[in-house]
Amino acid sequence: MKIADIPVDEQARVAELHSLHILDTPPEERFDRLTRLARRLFAVPIAVVSLVDAKRQWFKSRIGVEPHETGRDVSFCAHAILRDDVMVVSDALEDPRFQDNPLVVGDPFVRFYAGCPIRSPQGHKLGTLCLLDTIPREFNDDDRIMLADLTRMVEQEMAAVHLATMDELTKLSNRRGFESLSQHALNMCKRLGRPASLLYFDLDLFKQINDRFGHAEGDRALVNFGRILMANFRESDVIGRLGGDEFAVFLTNTAGQETATVLAHLDAAINEYNHAGKRGYDLLYSVGFVEYNPAMHDTIGDLMNSADALMYQHKKRRREAP
Repeated sequence: MKIADIPVDEQARVAELHSLHILDTPPEERFDRLTRLARRLFAVPIAVVSLVDAKRQWFKSRIGVEPHETGRDVSFCAHAILRDDVMVVSDALEDPRFQDNPLVVGDPFVRFYAGCPIRSPQGHKLGTLCLLDTIPREFNDDDRIMLADLTRMVEQEMAAVHLATMDELTKLSNRRGFESLSQHALNMCKRLGRPASLLYFDLDLFKQINDRFGHAEGDRALVNFGRILMANFRESDVIGRLGGDEFAVFLTNTAGQETATVLAHLDAAINEYNHAGKRGYDLLYSVGFVEYNPAMHDTIGDLMNSADALMYQHKKRRREAP
């Protein structure tokens, strides 16, 4: 078995894949519809939308196969993303790259594979729309064109998902994206018995920035606050702009005391930003943070409501302070 080479754009490719916030999200009809169509059009038992992460391939949609991911080292798709066109393996037992691959000699006993790279909005190859069969097959030029056409449809759906869940100004998740990703992360914490925390931010005196310096400067303040959040939280944390000057961060596997430490680091970063700039105003914020309590928080909405209430208490205390 040959393990696929690493693409030359690997770092940027994986970064963009993560920025789409699609890994480990629940199944969606928009993608399942396309894998069902692919399986029917090509009369294969298995069709998959596979995304190649740093160490695994994860299936956004899968028809005809049970596992939702495999290691990248055994992935046919890791080879396919090295190409610009459709990769076809007519008989895996006759191909030295795959003849002793665990997916060939064991379940699901792959013999035939055809995969077309899925490109990101920036042109990076994130994974494939692929077809698999347990018997050898041929794949002609018309088949290749049809698979490529279906893959373009997958790309369009991925772009639509990204736009629908992304805040265009800050490039963070919008409210819809934040709630979707955070709920999924919360469900994982529930199953694994792990702690979690949620932070709810509101910029103080933000209207004055818009009124005194204009909306363009207000937009810059929002973008810069989002960048500071990104720089001070982990890649695994869910960060979103909920609307206006409200932001939130959901931290998995993080208890209350750890969250307090992170907030102290964030406060230091904000102070450094304010000290270094000569903008005529400071970035100021109020924040409420809540540790996940299974007895009180059934959904991410429950956590957000609790943190939002605490944030307003914090804001009130700041206003009343002499």
